[in-house]
Amino acid sequence: MAAFAAAPGAIAPFSGAAPGGALPAGWEAVALPRIRRPEVALVDDAGTTVLRIDAADAAGSVAHRLSADPARRPRLAWRWKVDRVVAGADLARREGDDYAARVYVTFDMPEDALSLGDRVRIRLARILYGTELPTAALCYVWESRAAIGTTAWNAYSSRVRMVVLRNGAEGVGQWASEARDVASDFRAAFGAPAPAISGVALSADTDQTHERVTAWFGDLRLEGER
Repeated sequence: MAAFAAAPGAIAPFSGAAPGGALPAGWEAVALPRIRRPEVALVDDAGTTVLRIDAADAAGSVAHRLSADPARRPRLAWRWKVDRVVAGADLARREGDDYAARVYVTFDMPEDALSLGDRVRIRLARILYGTELPTAALCYVWESRAAIGTTAWNAYSSRVRMVVLRNGAEGVGQWASEARDVASDFRAAFGAPAPAISGVALSADTDQTHERVTAWFGDLRLEGER
């Protein structure tokens, strides 16, 4: 994930911006090296401004840096919508690492807490791509066939835990609301208490499968326990 401007712990809402305008302060479009960028825009949806990402054989994200304590605000809530699922998506294969919609939560895990192999791989990636890769992340996805609740390591990285929240054609074209205890999900994935939340990122990607998908995202909120 490329570097992006620092912002407070609160996540800037899309709903406070004008359709067709610039992303709210704190959000930034993040490109990947040598991969076509998706089209990103703020659009009106039933009177509310939301983020739209159109990916046609493309990949990239819209990211927001944070500094949030998951012990105080462990619950991430948002809503999302897609126009279709990615038929060729497959959690187990790099060639299938495409999803109609993703929500990343990144964590500020100290590098000295990682294995030597993970430290070497992260440092090498930063040298090659000039990016600020997270040392640990959760990735919530809208998948095509894996069962809801499925978790797996990302096909490219053992530092990113994939969590399937939606799958198949059911609900396509309709808004779906989500709420996840990211502190609990982090502990389940990494076997340790969650460190500070360093950011969130939104994505729709089809660069592996060469398909086309459109995803919409409403406001994201970090909340305390209910």
